[in-house]
Amino acid sequence: MSGLSVEGLVVRFGPVVAVDDVTLRAGAGRATALLGRNGAGKSTTLRVASGVLPPTAGRVTVDGVDVVEDPLGAKRAVGYCPDVGGLVPRATPWEHLELSARLRGLRGWEPRARELLRRFDLDDVADRVTAGFSHGMGRRTSVVLAALHEPRVLLLDEPFDGVDPTGVDATLEVVREARDRGATVVVCTHLRDLAVQVCDEAVVMRGGRVVATTPVPALRGEEGARAYRDLLA
Repeated sequence: MSGLSVEGLVVRFGPVVAVDDVTLRAGAGRATALLGRNGAGKSTTLRVASGVLPPTAGRVTVDGVDVVEDPLGAKRAVGYCPDVGGLVPRATPWEHLELSARLRGLRGWEPRARELLRRFDLDDVADRVTAGFSHGMGRRTSVVLAALHEPRVLLLDEPFDGVDPTGVDATLEVVREARDRGATVVVCTHLRDLAVQVCDEAVVMRGGRVVATTPVPALRGEEGARAYRDLLA
């Protein structure tokens, strides 16, 4: 099965159950918003889907590849922007992109890398180490890294956090482009108003569980905001 499939996912950290029997699907050629408050289990779910964190129980596949049985194959299919970290402080954005391209065996990647850096307003700092970057600059760099190889499954965890309008617009454009070329996109965020601009459906999590799966139009406007607040109550 293409896309992202999560079946009965459980993740425990000692006595704490961070994700509790979560089942969700995100199809190819669609953008899915994973919504909920901080601590709802959204980021943990994406960490499992990206192959960063092993599940305690359940099954997760990306682009038809089981993340436990073939973690390397799953990682090849995924472009992942983590919610925190992911950047080497003493490396520049260009060095990050060059390393990613080498690890993935990409050829002719430089023009796309330059275009992404320009679009995210990072071209002027492409040769500066990321240690001095603001939080928003780090977020933008992480999205560029995730999108570089045009992955079949694009997982963006809190890509809008601390990002200026230019970065928000560039991220929304990356999501639209990935969706239009048939990729699966999952945008994990607590910012409902931004997610509804670009996603087709929303999965709402609370307390480690999925509490609703709904078409995005149902969450738009004031009525949608009230419905969303009710789901989080």
